Amino acid sequence: MITVNPDGKIMVRRCLVTLRPFRLFVLGIGFFSLCFLMTSLGGQFSARRPGDSPFTIRTEVLGGPESRGVLRKMSDLLELMVKRMDTLARLENSSELHRAAGDGRFAVDRFPPGAGLMERIQAIAQNVSDIAVKVDQILRHSLLLHSKVSEGRRDQCEAPSDPKFPDCSGKVEWMRARWTSDPCYAFFGVDGTECSFLIYLSEVEWFCPPLPWRNQTAAPRASKPLPKVQAVFRSNLSHLLELMGSGKESLIFMKKRTKRLTVQWALAAQRLARKLGDVQRDQKQILVHIGFLTEESGDVFSPRVLKGGPLGEMVQWADILAALYVLGHGLRITVSLKELQSNLGVPPGRGNCPLTMPLPFDLVYTDYHGLQQMKQHMGLSFKKYRCRIRVIDTFGTEPAYNHEEYATLHGYRTNWGYWNLNPKQFMTMFPHTPDNSFMGFVSEELNETEKQLIKGGKAGNMAVVYGKDASIWKLQGKEKFLSILNKYMEVHGTVYYESQRPPEVPAFVKNHGLLPQPEFQQLLRKAKLFIGFGFPYEGPAPLEAIANGCVFLQSRFSPPHSSLNHEFFRGKPTSREVFSQHPYAENFIGKPHVWTVDYNNSEEFEAAIKAIMGTQVDPYLPYEYTCEGMLERIHAYIQHQDFCAAPGLALPGAQAPRSPFVLAPNATHLQWARNASLAPGAWPPARSLRAWLAAAGRACTDACLDHGLVCEPSFFPLLNSQDAFQKLQVPCDSTESEMNHLYPAFAQPGQECFLQKEPLLFSCAGASTKYRRLCPCRDFRKGQVALCQDCL
Repeated sequence: MITVNPDGKIMVRRCLVTLRPFRLFVLGIGFFSLCFLMTSLGGQFSARRPGDSPFTIRTEVLGGPESRGVLRKMSDLLELMVKRMDTLARLENSSELHRAAGDGRFAVDRFPPGAGLMERIQAIAQNVSDIAVKVDQILRHSLLLHSKVSEGRRDQCEAPSDPKFPDCSGKVEWMRARWTSDPCYAFFGVDGTECSFLIYLSEVEWFCPPLPWRNQTAAPRASKPLPKVQAVFRSNLSHLLELMGSGKESLIFMKKRTKRLTVQWALAAQRLARKLGDVQRDQKQILVHIGFLTEESGDVFSPRVLKGGPLGEMVQWADILAALYVLGHGLRITVSLKELQSNLGVPPGRGNCPLTMPLPFDLVYTDYHGLQQMKQHMGLSFKKYRCRIRVIDTFGTEPAYNHEEYATLHGYRTNWGYWNLNPKQFMTMFPHTPDNSFMGFVSEELNETEKQLIKGGKAGNMAVVYGKDASIWKLQGKEKFLSILNKYMEVHGTVYYESQRPPEVPAFVKNHGLLPQPEFQQLLRKAKLFIGFGFPYEGPAPLEAIANGCVFLQSRFSPPHSSLNHEFFRGKPTSREVFSQHPYAENFIGKPHVWTVDYNNSEEFEAAIKAIMGTQVDPYLPYEYTCEGMLERIHAYIQHQDFCAAPGLALPGAQAPRSPFVLAPNATHLQWARNASLAPGAWPPARSLRAWLAAAGRACTDACLDHGLVCEPSFFPLLNSQDAFQKLQVPCDSTESEMNHLYPAFAQPGQECFLQKEPLLFSCAGASTKYRRLCPCRDFRKGQVALCQDCL
């Protein structure tokens, strides 16, 4: 209980302190109610203005049930507020009376006659109710006015029958039934009327012709292209580290790697700049969206960074970011769906509408997760801009899996393919499929001093096992070949464990646990042998080991692993057969650095161990996996690859121009005629082309390698004609055009020639004993298989 001071002054102060918060609260409730009403309804009286930003467009809703629904909600809210406040008001008034009993002057001053707290609340409610009535009257007047205007335009708001827009009427029908299915339609001004449908379908999308009564000059004009800026090589990567952000273990790993390689990137940029000379390079605006790191895709990699999980993808992404930045291009990096939507200009809703602005990026690098997210949120803009996308695809996507219709009809559809992109838009970690572009990554390059130190510090009997995850050590039969290895070498492991030694690791293995990258490098510099168990496939670690002077020993697969017999490849958009754990190391490096043996053959395995112990090797790193090699390759792609240009593909037909080929002097293949002109801007230049007729059952990838060349799918259109078969003296009794990823080809039993009908199905991969495929091959730069001699 509160006592009253004789003079009443202290009591007044206490009452003021007690009363003010409550009355401010009541006043706030009234003010909030008024603001809520005006905010909810105020934007509905203004039509869309031509000069408004896409993010401030107001929806025109005239006196519909939505407006009255807001009024009803306000009325219910006020009634509930009055009921709940009644009890509080009684308690407060009662308290006021008790506290003011000894001071009549205070009570009179604070409460004018007839103005109790409950009356004030009811007055606020009445004021808001009066406003609601007036708003409803305005809405009714607007509805009447709108109906008159609609009568005048009724004939102008019917779906036109224009042969140039055959889908217009069907789209209008769809909008009638489904326009409320996504809030983005209302964001663009759709309100359920025929006119709003046609305005949207003609001005936001492009299915209907422009309405004649619309002010076309007020439509937002396409933004003028920014003046071209020349790209300048960068050597300071501190700003890139800021762009990469933080908060995820995966990003921390990538930033550490980038920081560690800063000096090598700077030296590589200097060397490439001297090589390119005065070549003009336009700066590109590039969005990099790493989809597999987003929370929406699960971000399974970040929690596993510190537990021995696979790091190959993060190694590659870190190097891609560094290469793009060092080349001097403008970068924006996103690892969340919210960031992606903001950078693309995605309208609010569920992703059915186009972007609110032209795509501000020349190129977008992403992965399959990011590709799916972009398709879900870009609406029709995805189809418009997909030619700018580059998909980082570790294992590759073959054309048969990429073409949606063909994949569905012929059993090639998987969870990862069917995107109908140009196959060269997929960029791989290793150059295992020429249908895609080889992106790659980098390994740390040693100078001559470091190489000599490594050679002098090698332990001739030390082996390191390739495998940080304990599950890799569960390989069946590993005990047999590990015991043989232990007879000759000291075996080391880097297997992750938390509290005790992983039970899968034999007792004789000296396990160091999961090592940071610099410490792992030091371990490799001491070791003689780096041995793989058969998994993981095609990771960066074997190249790092070879670059640090190790011999890499791996298992030969018989039969080869593929989607037909191995769970890891099942569902991936490739039919490639893998004959060893690391095909690139086997085919492009080979002995003495890489040995591939049958682990099930104890004698062969033991003989290989003895031979390796007596072999001296120098540290070796292929040029295409150096910083300079990656910069050179990505520069060539950005400079020359343009998948948005109108395709100049030669479709089969009687009127097809004669191919500019001549039969080689030895009559084995076609080559570019010396006097034949080159198509301007064509890349790779056609002068590097050599065309061979492969043996039956042989893929073009293998047929070109047999001649020391690589298959070049961009040359297929040049060969897709009867003339090419005739110059190769192939007896075609008939020639047909079909969709088939093996065409152009010659079927020998029936003397039939087949041409390709679908440009997206030109493929270096694939073989059949029924066909002899016509294969386009090209030369390549030493140590840079992705580029031809004249490609830079």
